[in-house]
Amino acid sequence: MSVNLQKGQKVNLRKENKEVLRRIMVGLGWDEAGRYSEDVDCDASAILCKRGKLADFRDDVVFYNHLRHATGAVVHQGDNLTGEGDGDDEQIFVDLGALPSEYDRIIFVVTIYQARERRQHFGMIENAFIRICDASTDVEFCKFDLSENYNGATAMIVGEMVKDAGEWKFNAIGYPTVDNSILEIARRFE
Repeated sequence: MSVNLQKGQKVNLRKENKEVLRRIMVGLGWDEAGRYSEDVDCDASAILCKRGKLADFRDDVVFYNHLRHATGAVVHQGDNLTGEGDGDDEQIFVDLGALPSEYDRIIFVVTIYQARERRQHFGMIENAFIRICDASTDVEFCKFDLSENYNGATAMIVGEMVKDAGEWKFNAIGYPTVDNSILEIARRFE
């Protein structure tokens, strides 16, 4: 049974039978609000941290230009340029069992491609969400709907997975920013 999270809520990544989730799919979805004529290109990314901090952008940020982490433990399924259709618009697979132990935090963010240049912001987006699924069964574990008014925001820290005492937890964040690229938002975690 899926858990619907509220902003700031945390959940252990354990199934109902107490088995730890090892292979997960992080699905991010959104729709363009109908009153805008230009496509809004949202991009999901994962920022991998050691001791809570990003060490190297080139190696530890998985996004549309770097789809696979060197360890193979985090894999982005590719860029969706329009957000059209139902369900997940972009997916990132994480194999927590294959992730080296020095990684203790994975932050999931969404940016709008060339937001400033195209004069776009998250007020032009609706029905945004992040969900965590068991990648082995495709069963949804938890979901966080981003229902606040994010007018003016060009990027979003959606959620994070944090390793605490050897166990992974997901934290629903929903924090808007005015960063204009994955590089800008990633610098917040250096």
